[in-house]
Amino acid sequence: MNRDDARPLRSVVFAPGDDADALASTRASGADSMVVDLEEPQTPYPESERERGRKVAREFFDSLVPGERPLVFARVQPPSTGQTLKDLRAVAGPGLAGVLLPKIESPADVHALDALLTCTEVDFELERGGLAIYPILETAQAIRLAYEIATASRRVSHMGGALSRFGDIHQALGYRWTAEGEETLFLRSKVLVDAKAAGIRYPISGMWGGALDDLDGLRTFATGLRNLGYYGMMLGSAEHVPLVHEVFTPTADEIAYWRELDELAREAERVGSGPIRHGDPRQGEAHVVHIAHVGSARKNLSWARDLGVVD
Repeated sequence: MNRDDARPLRSVVFAPGDDADALASTRASGADSMVVDLEEPQTPYPESERERGRKVAREFFDSLVPGERPLVFARVQPPSTGQTLKDLRAVAGPGLAGVLLPKIESPADVHALDALLTCTEVDFELERGGLAIYPILETAQAIRLAYEIATASRRVSHMGGALSRFGDIHQALGYRWTAEGEETLFLRSKVLVDAKAAGIRYPISGMWGGALDDLDGLRTFATGLRNLGYYGMMLGSAEHVPLVHEVFTPTADEIAYWRELDELAREAERVGSGPIRHGDPRQGEAHVVHIAHVGSARKNLSWARDLGVVD
């Protein structure tokens, strides 16, 4: 998988790689994708526990059926640790879609992981270039170099403005988390522009840092991400999958509107006449339909098709 054939992921749910029950329940949650966390599923995490966790992860990946949902990624230790290959060998196989790369400082980290993935693909007789890289931007340098990181390898298929209430990016930037998210708006906006400029089709953001039962807060937060231009978000709890999928799925009214614009444009192109008009002239710019409106409608229909909600 690479950026050209990446599909939208509305939900990316993290699960501890050393907990077989958590992995099984997350797999059954209906999420579009999940992340098996081998980097830091618990603290402290000595090497003896890492070895045990890798065995749990190996059993899980051996049980996966290629092509089935959720799409499964693994978060491994970054190349700077010298331990990445140990984690990769515990998860490599036909069921692995790609690798989340944490603690990035520069494109050099992507280059290093790309090389390690190529070695792993050869060792496990996997398709060369098939394993994706999903960079997690958790440092100030990573945010500053988001475009360069996104373009460092064709393997980079998904990326976006990562944020958390107490995690690495909070430590790096020093913001104080709020449910409204004003403190991370620049971060999310900057990375979104960089990701889209680099050709990332469906950027992903997250996480929600509020209470698990604050569904109104989660809905407001997720809707803000969709309004900004994101197509999905990372989640710490699989119980939020249904709500998040609702927010990041186009509505029937939206799809109907996009189809109307597409059909009006096709008919005008067929007969060679215009202008194309749609709706109430007092309701805004799209009453007189221009090519930009049609292009947006067709792009959104492509998103809906990639989600499988329209033919």
